[in-house]
Amino acid sequence: MRRRDLALAALAALAALATTMLPGTAAWSAEGSYPDKPLRLIVGFAAGGGADALTRIIAEGLSKQLGQQVIVENRPGADGVLAAQATSSAKPDGYTLLMGTNTAMVAAPTLRPTPPYDPFKAFTPISSAGQFSMFLVVPASLPVKSVNELLAMVAAKPGAYNSASSNSASELAMLQLLGERKVVNARYKGDMQAMTDLLGGQIHMMFTTGTLAPGFVKDGRIRALVTLLPQRSALLPDVPTGGELGLGKLTITPWAGFFGPPGLPQAITDKLSQELQNTLKRPDVHAQLVQQGFEGYGMNPAKFAEFFRAQYEAFGATVRQHNVKFE
Repeated sequence: MRRRDLALAALAALAALATTMLPGTAAWSAEGSYPDKPLRLIVGFAAGGGADALTRIIAEGLSKQLGQQVIVENRPGADGVLAAQATSSAKPDGYTLLMGTNTAMVAAPTLRPTPPYDPFKAFTPISSAGQFSMFLVVPASLPVKSVNELLAMVAAKPGAYNSASSNSASELAMLQLLGERKVVNARYKGDMQAMTDLLGGQIHMMFTTGTLAPGFVKDGRIRALVTLLPQRSALLPDVPTGGELGLGKLTITPWAGFFGPPGLPQAITDKLSQELQNTLKRPDVHAQLVQQGFEGYGMNPAKFAEFFRAQYEAFGATVRQHNVKFE
């Protein structure tokens, strides 16, 4: 009898141990061996570009935090949709992550007649990465020194002025800023082409990146009137935020964040989120991101999911209000 009781107790102990090692349990993350092999971080842009550069900076820092190599995999094409789809179809084991930007996660699902995926069902939000510095700029020859002066000038002569955009975030942010004021928008393939025409006076206003703006502002060729960041940028600390100017309607901003496949276990999601937040606080990582014109900061999964949905809804509302269509 005693021998049978001991055998039953041993079987029960083995069953309990097996249960704690199932993905999704606390022990899987807290006491298990995750991660015990390299991670894959997919980015939807080509190597050498701005998004690729900041992804590699964060990947290097995350490798140090996790004690495992984080390998960056470039899958450019279709505005980041190819990279997003590759992540969504991956095994939800914590070894495949996506560096997703608002282009793939918000713009593609809201602007395309047939959305490539439901972003809230196809991914697990893990943490924000931060926001790209973006400034509203005008040529120095334009006689305005504030957002209010610019809006008053545009309102006085409907259709007489133009703007430039090279991505959906900059175009929709301009629409939010202008409201019912009429400005002709010119779409460019890249910010540098648009900036060239703004410097030449052919373009009157545009939202541009923290990579381009600071140098031209400091040499007096353009003026920066407002930043889309939630706080002033170290790149141009004299430029106010939309909040400071009472522009509460200015909610669209270019951002990036980390996502996993759907069904990612909560324990792994929480661990990755915490390590990513710690990575973004590392002085070496922070300093490199600032040089890229990127304000890095992390969020816990719940807060990031809330931010993600708010950005999606802001995009959708602006698209519907202005009947925006992208080719």
